[in-house]
Amino acid sequence: MTKQYDINDLLDIMNRLRDPTNGCPWDVEQSFKTIAPYTIEEAYEVEEAIENNDMVSLKDELGDLLFQTVFHAQMAKEENAFSFADVVQNVSEKMVRRHPHVFGDTTVEDAEAQITAWEEHKAAERAAKAASTGKAPSALDGVTSGLPALLRSVKLQNRAARVGFDWPETEQVIEKIQEECSELLVEVRSGADASRVEEEFGDLLFVMTNLARHLNIEPETCLRSANRKFERRFKGVEEKLRAKGKSPEQSDLAEMDALWDEVKSDEKSDR
Repeated sequence: MTKQYDINDLLDIMNRLRDPTNGCPWDVEQSFKTIAPYTIEEAYEVEEAIENNDMVSLKDELGDLLFQTVFHAQMAKEENAFSFADVVQNVSEKMVRRHPHVFGDTTVEDAEAQITAWEEHKAAERAAKAASTGKAPSALDGVTSGLPALLRSVKLQNRAARVGFDWPETEQVIEKIQEECSELLVEVRSGADASRVEEEFGDLLFVMTNLARHLNIEPETCLRSANRKFERRFKGVEEKLRAKGKSPEQSDLAEMDALWDEVKSDEKSDR
């Protein structure tokens, strides 16, 4: 019969892996900084499993993500900073504190009201944290710099919007996009140095994510979908070239563009 493990077994496994004498050499030499990229990677693999509706992979990837938490907690324990139990205690207290309508006597009308209440609790926590460090609180406090740039831009914009710094109409955002496109074109045509072009391009991306926010869509999700579509269609172009006994390197842009249109047409006819 297969041994049934629980969270205590996992903590023990992690402790043994990090043992300086008998542990795994690779695990022993790791630090918070070296492990952080793996933590981010595992989170994305969870998202991919969800996107593919692959429950088998999701179970596996959630385990990998949990192991990352255990890994960080073990390293913190070795430095006498905190333990896994402290992590559990902290998040439990936070969830109870932020859900008084579930664990207390407060009531909320619907999901939208809960979002508002959640943000109010978080804002109060950020203000208290700022006060404890002697810093002036900001509406943008707590938007971690480690987030993907598209996701972070939306969060920054959402925070600013909550205090009234936002365009009231979506059409105004589209007009701003046109303005940013014009500014980028000026820099490109003038032969400006790369830093100026990068700055204008960044401004354009930022306002594009603002448009996504106004349209209530996720720019990261949209771009991933566009990436998958491009990958699918380009592979279709390659397949059509192979049928001709050719490769992309043996073709030219005009031919591949025509084949691209064929692939798009094929997709539409299959719907």
